[in-house]
Amino acid sequence: MRGVSTDGTPFTAINDRNAEPALPADNDVGPNPTTLPSVNGSDIQWRAVSVRGPHGLTTVAIDLSDVQHTVSSLVWLQIGIGVAVLAVVGIASFAVVQRSLRPLVEVEQTAAAIAAGQLDRRVPERDPRTEVGRLSLALNGMLAQIQQALASSESSAEKARGSEDRMRRFITDASHELRTPLTTIRGFAELYRQGAARDVAMLLSRIESEASRMGLLVDDLLLLARLDVQRPLEHHRVDLLALASDAVHDAQAMDPKRTITLEVLDGPGTPEVFGDEPRIRQVLGNLIANALQHTPESADVTVRVGTDGDDAVLEVADRGPGMNEQDASRVFERFYRTDSSRARASGGTGLGLSIVESLVRAHGGTVGVTTAPGQGCCFRVTLPRISDVPAVQAS
Repeated sequence: MRGVSTDGTPFTAINDRNAEPALPADNDVGPNPTTLPSVNGSDIQWRAVSVRGPHGLTTVAIDLSDVQHTVSSLVWLQIGIGVAVLAVVGIASFAVVQRSLRPLVEVEQTAAAIAAGQLDRRVPERDPRTEVGRLSLALNGMLAQIQQALASSESSAEKARGSEDRMRRFITDASHELRTPLTTIRGFAELYRQGAARDVAMLLSRIESEASRMGLLVDDLLLLARLDVQRPLEHHRVDLLALASDAVHDAQAMDPKRTITLEVLDGPGTPEVFGDEPRIRQVLGNLIANALQHTPESADVTVRVGTDGDDAVLEVADRGPGMNEQDASRVFERFYRTDSSRARASGGTGLGLSIVESLVRAHGGTVGVTTAPGQGCCFRVTLPRISDVPAVQAS
């Protein structure tokens, strides 16, 4: 503290510091607090104020070293705290970002796995309320559709290859079946050309027989071709019991030595269907002919007609030698014969049961066989009964 009298003479000076504030010459710094430097170039700053009284001017100055030290400490503390907070925020932000990006990393890994051929991989499901969750659902749906489309494409390709193989085998078998009677006709024609005059009647009879066989084969092939392109059939009310009765009488007339019986199965309603009567008659005729051709004369044949729930039922059973499981699984294939030599000798074309299967399927029905070696065969045909067929088909 420094005092100056009214005549300018200093009267008191108190200084507990080595440094002094740089006061103006008149020691008057004004009534407002003012910050002053030290006179010796020290870093210490002073806060001074002058008060004018009746005895003169009094100036009071206080050094700010303690305040500066405290402020400096606070500044460095704030800097340290700020750095620490930034570090914590940075680490937390990195962890949050990593956790937020984890689903996208899983999407990337799933996409890489799918690109490598693992089509069954899926993105882990997330909360559907989030963008990542909705993205996962959309990607999984798209992947499922892609997998289904590829599976369908592979299935279609496999079916196409199977169809192509069946067509190739069908053409090969048809060519083989036609070549046999053609070769026979050519041989008998050659014998006739060489002058076998005494056997002319026999030669012409054999040629006519083989030509008839070729005609039957061609007719069967044309029928199967029409069924393959699903040409519409005529639909009328057909009484299966009356039709079966006619078929049994026809078979008895053709093979009078054979015991052929007709039975009626228990069941609700009448065995009537809407269908193409000539074609259904052909189904029953082929089944009976198959039983007669492939069983000995001592084996009885039974035709059964009835209903089973919503279906009308036709059964043709015999007491012949039956078939093994392999033959039963292929019996409806075209040109398949369990005994080719006997089938050709009996005049069969190898298409009878294939025609049965195609005609039954065209009527919306099913056909199957129950058999075992030594226990005969039972062919069962089911067709929708008349009550279950829409009336528009009846027209």
